Amino acid sequence: MKHPIQEMMEQRRQGRKCGIPSYCTANPLALEIILRRAKLLHAPVLIEATANQVNQYGGYTGMLPKDFYEMIQKMAQEIGVPKELIILGGDHLGPLTWQNLPEKEAMEKSVELVYQYAKAGFTKIHLDTSMKVADDPEGLLSTETIARRGAELYKASMKGYEERKAEVPDAMRPVFIIGSEVPIPGGAQEEEDSLSVTSPEAFQDTVATYKHIFEEAGVGEGWKDVVAVVVQPGVEFGDAQVFLYDHDAATSLCSALEKYPEVCFEGHSTDYQSAECLKNMVNDGIAILKVGPALTYGLREALFALSFMEKELVPEEKRADFIETLEKVMLAEPGNWQKHYHGDDKQLALARKYSFSDRARYYIGQPEVTEAINKLFDNLREYPIPMNMLHQYMPVSYAKVRDGSLSLDPKELALDGVTNFMLDYEYAVAES
Repeated sequence: MKHPIQEMMEQRRQGRKCGIPSYCTANPLALEIILRRAKLLHAPVLIEATANQVNQYGGYTGMLPKDFYEMIQKMAQEIGVPKELIILGGDHLGPLTWQNLPEKEAMEKSVELVYQYAKAGFTKIHLDTSMKVADDPEGLLSTETIARRGAELYKASMKGYEERKAEVPDAMRPVFIIGSEVPIPGGAQEEEDSLSVTSPEAFQDTVATYKHIFEEAGVGEGWKDVVAVVVQPGVEFGDAQVFLYDHDAATSLCSALEKYPEVCFEGHSTDYQSAECLKNMVNDGIAILKVGPALTYGLREALFALSFMEKELVPEEKRADFIETLEKVMLAEPGNWQKHYHGDDKQLALARKYSFSDRARYYIGQPEVTEAINKLFDNLREYPIPMNMLHQYMPVSYAKVRDGSLSLDPKELALDGVTNFMLDYEYAVAES
């Protein structure tokens, strides 16, 4: 059975401008609406977990790769999404979470990480060895070092796949993503004035070096499993800024793809791009569009709107106070936002609520916050939202409710906050 992304690449080689969104989230509400839309559209859906979220030690979600795999399969079965439509990916798989260790130890842990992902049934593996570890020399990592470590992880991934195939004979062979100019996960941590687009020479050097190193490592045939290269096409976001895609600035880079019809580009940090920018990216060869924080940002934004309406409708003593609960939990456990947000107390408070980087996503799944969300939904079922108030706080969702395509149920309104971002990606990747 051919991998859906390889089928997409065949279509692109035939001149069709198609692509696929890569939804990178572990949030159960976001995952629910992602799977529901996959069922509605009856289209392949790519869901990814990062090495931070899910790893052999549990990550910040507490899940091992096999746990995440099983969770998605269970949700898909309950929602009614055919198994063959689901592609699970592992993002930034490499030394990301072990950069404080020397190479030997960091790579041992990275090898185990990719092995577990592949054995669990993940079939899109991002080999990300672009980050430095503790005993790397000063200066930038060489492409040779990045590729050598990548080849080591490729071998470990294929070992995991072969073991899975022995247990599940029809297991799909994984495809791989490489790249040496990889934007950091979750968006920029500092304000930036401009972005440098990956040069065509750097892209071509990455391809040539990986091919050479794969041959040297005895896995030359493995290049056939590589479907995309991560580059910086000039898109990024931070706390309050978004760099929109500039087709003209990326023309030289994207033109270089003509020499390599076997691969496309994977674009990271595409969150908050306009629908037209995303469409232009797909047309230019950036056919895999990764989006993560925007999904939970949309959910958080909708939950805030519902919370504002709760303050208008529900007696004070019965309110869920979701906004206040989230802030309390984030202040009590600052580890997931403290390094990322900057400024005085007022600026930090605003970032915790509204930052495009959406570090709040690390807290929305915590029990106390989940309890507040469920109470918020229950309250707004008991005290229904009037349409005039919905128009004030959620005008986009209001139009859908008015026209009969969306329920007035508060949970559905919350999920629509995610859908509103997904619609831009669905438009962008539709074949043209």
